[in-house]
Amino acid sequence: MKHLLLTGCLLLALVTTLPAASAGSVVSEQAAPSATPASEEPGGNRQVLLARLTRASLRESAEVLDQLERSGGRAMRGLFAAMLAGDLYYHRETGRLMAVQKNPAGERIGSDIFTGEGLGVQSRGSIKKVRVNNRLRSHLRDAIARIDLMHGTEAQKEGAVLAILDDLSPQNMRLLQVTADAGQSDRVSELIELARAMVELRDSSVTDARLSAIAVMSGRLEAPVRNQLQRLLDDERESDRKIRIAAQQSLEEIEGRIAFYDFMEQLFFGLSLGSVLLLAAIGLAITFGVMGVINMAHGEMIMLGAYTTYVVQQLMPGAIEYSLVVAVPAAFLVSGSVGVLIERGVIRHLQGRPLETLLATFGISLILQQAVRTIFSPLNMPVVTPGWMSGVFAINPVFSVTFNRLYILLFALAVFALLLVTLKKTSLGLNVRAVSQNRDMAKAMGVRTEMVDAMTFGLGSGIAGVAGVALSQLTNVGPNLGQSYIIDSFMVVVFGGVGNLLGTLVGGFSLGVTNKFLEPATGAVLANIIVLVCLILFIQKRPKGLFPQRGRAAE
Repeated sequence: MKHLLLTGCLLLALVTTLPAASAGSVVSEQAAPSATPASEEPGGNRQVLLARLTRASLRESAEVLDQLERSGGRAMRGLFAAMLAGDLYYHRETGRLMAVQKNPAGERIGSDIFTGEGLGVQSRGSIKKVRVNNRLRSHLRDAIARIDLMHGTEAQKEGAVLAILDDLSPQNMRLLQVTADAGQSDRVSELIELARAMVELRDSSVTDARLSAIAVMSGRLEAPVRNQLQRLLDDERESDRKIRIAAQQSLEEIEGRIAFYDFMEQLFFGLSLGSVLLLAAIGLAITFGVMGVINMAHGEMIMLGAYTTYVVQQLMPGAIEYSLVVAVPAAFLVSGSVGVLIERGVIRHLQGRPLETLLATFGISLILQQAVRTIFSPLNMPVVTPGWMSGVFAINPVFSVTFNRLYILLFALAVFALLLVTLKKTSLGLNVRAVSQNRDMAKAMGVRTEMVDAMTFGLGSGIAGVAGVALSQLTNVGPNLGQSYIIDSFMVVVFGGVGNLLGTLVGGFSLGVTNKFLEPATGAVLANIIVLVCLILFIQKRPKGLFPQRGRAAE
C-alpha cells in the first residue's frame, strides 16, 4: 500500500511538470530567432558584406553587390561608382574600403567611400585594389541606374532611364512603372514612354500598336532606339510590310539628324582648332606686320606661357580652380618680358637684315628649349584642368561640347577683341599703326620707334604666352610644345594678310575648320599636307593674302 501511494505521487508530479517543461521549450524555440547576433543587424550585416567584397572572387562579387544594394540602397552609390571607375581599394591590415586617386604629384590619396573624409597619402604596398571585370562593370552600371532612378536627382534619373534602355527586362520595366507612378519631370516621363514604346515594338503582335510605338521612336537619337530599329529591319522573320516601311522611314530620319549633328560636331572642333591657331598667330601677326621680323622663337613664347601655368599651379596647389585666372596675366608678363629682352638684346641690332634675324631667333629658340629642359627636365609636366573647365555639355545623345574647348574658343575671341581695342583706342596702338604704315614719317613726327618696336615685340610675345596657357589645357606641356604651332602660325599670318588682324582671325578659323573636315577622310597628316599645298597655290594667285594692306602701308 505504501508502495502504491509512493508511485501515485510520482506519477502526479510527472504529469504536473511535463506541461511546464514543454511550454518552456516552446518559449525557448520562439525566443531564439529574435536574439539576432550583432553581425546580423543591418549595420553589422553591411560590414560583413563589405568585408566579403574585399576577398570575394569575381564570380561571388555580383551576389555580394546585390546584397549591398538591398541593404544599403542609396548609401552604396559612391562605393559602386568608385568600383566601376576602378578606384576602389582596401587597406591590407584594417580591411577598410576607400576610394584612391592620384594627385598631380603622382601620390595615391585615399578618401572614405561613404563620407568622403580624406585619409591622406596611401603607400602602394598598404592598399590593394578591389578587382572588377566587364561582367561586374555591367552589373554595377545597372545597380547605379536603379539607385539613381529611386533616389537620385532629376539629372541622375534621366541618366538612369537612358541606361535602362539597353536592358528593357521585365524587372527594369516594373521599376520604371513605379518611378512613373511617383510622378516625374517631363523629360524623365518622356524617356519612360520611349522605353514602353520600345517594349511594345519588341513584344506586341498588334500592328497598330507597333506602328504607334515606331511613331514614338521616330527621330529619337538614343543609340538603343536606332539599334532596335536596325535589328527589326535585319530580322528576316519580320514579315509585316507596314512595320518594315515605318521602321525604315524612322531610321532614315534618325540617320539624317545624326548626319547633321556630326557636321555640327566637326564644325565645333574646327572652330576650336581655329581658336588655338588664332591665339598662336595673333602675336606673330603684330611683330611680323609692324617690324617685318620673322621670329622663329615665337613658339618658345607659347611654351613659356604653358610652363608658367605649371609653375603657378605648383605654387597654389590648394586653389587649382583659380590657377588659370592667375596664370593668364603671369604668362603675359613672363613671355612679354622675355620678348622685350630679345628685342633689346638681339633684334634691334639686326634691323633691316631679315635673314640674319631669322637665324638669330632660331638660335634663341634652341637656347630657350634647352633652358627649359635643364630647369624642368625634358619630360612633359602635368597641368591640372580646373573643375569648371572639365566635363562635357551634352546637347543631345549624339552631340556634346567639351567645356575646355568651348572656354578656349570664347577666350580667343575675347583676347582678339581686347587687342583690337588696344590698337584702335590707345596711344600705344596709335604709335604701332603709325610705325607699321610709315616708319620714317612716324620717326620724323617724334614717335620713338625703338620703344614702339620693343613694346610691340613684347605685346606679341605676351599674347603668345597667353596662348600657352590655353594650350596647356589641351595638350602636353613640354619643351617642344611651341614647335608644333610655329609653322601653322606663319601659315595663318600669310594666308590672312601680313599685319592684318581681321585676316588673322579669318585665316585661323578657315584653316582650322578645313583641317578638321579633311581629317576623317584623309587622316591628320595628309590633311595638313593638303592644306599646305592649297595654301601655296592660293599665295601664287594672291601673294598678299586675303586682306592685303592698302595705300602706303602696302609699300
